[in-house]
Amino acid sequence: MVTSRVRLNNRTIANLLKSQGVADLVNRVAREVAAHAGEDADVDEYTTDRGAASVAVPAEQQAIEGALTRAAAAASLEVRQRP
Repeated sequence: MVTSRVRLNNRTIANLLKSQGVADLVNRVAREVAAHAGEDADVDEYTTDRGAASVAVPAEQQAIEGALTRAAAAASLEVRQRP
């Protein structure tokens, strides 16, 4: 059996993650999740060392309806419990 070795180019991966294209993708997906979550959803697009975004819903909506969990699943994101 042949074993292959993969060596990652960390600098290139870092540059890719910090690119505007990835930031645009993250923001687009966050807006999609918010659209599925309803009118009370709030999107915060921000930048750290790379583009990032968060989506928030009122705690009561999440607790009772699972609004954010359902919205993320509807946007084809993998939703799982923390270990």
